[in-house]
Amino acid sequence: MKKLSKQSILMLLASALFGMGTFTTNAQNKFGGLALYTVRDDMGTNAKATLQAVSDAGYKNIEAAGYEDGKYYGMTPSDFKKMLKEMKLKPISTHQSSATLENAEQQMADAKAAGFKYFVIPVPPMGMFEFNREKMSMGMKGSVQELADVLNTLGEKAKKAGLKLLYHNHDFEFKKNEDGIVPIDYLLENLDPKLVNFQMDLYWVTKAGANPIAYFNKYPGRFKIWHVKDMDAQGRFAPVGQGSINFANILDNKELSGMKYYMVEQDMTFDGMKPMEAIKISHEGLKKFGFN
Repeated sequence: MKKLSKQSILMLLASALFGMGTFTTNAQNKFGGLALYTVRDDMGTNAKATLQAVSDAGYKNIEAAGYEDGKYYGMTPSDFKKMLKEMKLKPISTHQSSATLENAEQQMADAKAAGFKYFVIPVPPMGMFEFNREKMSMGMKGSVQELADVLNTLGEKAKKAGLKLLYHNHDFEFKKNEDGIVPIDYLLENLDPKLVNFQMDLYWVTKAGANPIAYFNKYPGRFKIWHVKDMDAQGRFAPVGQGSINFANILDNKELSGMKYYMVEQDMTFDGMKPMEAIKISHEGLKKFGFN
């Protein structure tokens, strides 16, 4: 074997160090979370390829929205956790729209087995949620007190399971109901912060005409995860940085809000844009506003 010169050895070392630096930089460039609801159709077609694409787009964390019959996207909780690890993605939160007082323990055990930290109630549960497709409007049946009682009970169950319960808002919670009550205010006042906190969807708060920062000031520390999606000139969902929401100003109040994680989400795409394209644009938008 030919003996290497001192210069060759130095060049090899430099090359190795450069490679390590590149790897480190790439690892550092992975940041932020994605709500998999954005790519739900792709997840239904090919979960593995979709998760790889999410990882390749630069995301580090994920939020699931595909739990059914004890499985996440057709996989057992342990298999789903294993696949996420292979893709270098971390399970943070899961939307569990089918949770009830009766099935909560099992669903929470599954969420824990999949590696999640937060168990999110995405709409008023147990048949309380109303959606009018004709008017494209949302609301709820029953009283906000009933909702609060259910959420506090679910919060107790989540705590026993080693999880944290969050409630996710849309726009109707920020508008006065028939009794003159603003549901989100009632929930913030009456839910035990040791048991239940909130996932603030910044788009829906803005859509309702409310101010996220005003809520951070009034109820500091209650908003543990944010949904980050923009609003275009027509009021539709848009990739981060492609709309009118002042994320930089909101981000300046991150610590006041209590935010630990944030998830990019886009419920629908428009004008021929595919969800996979939208999540790439949004990841670039996150950089623009200083998310990391």
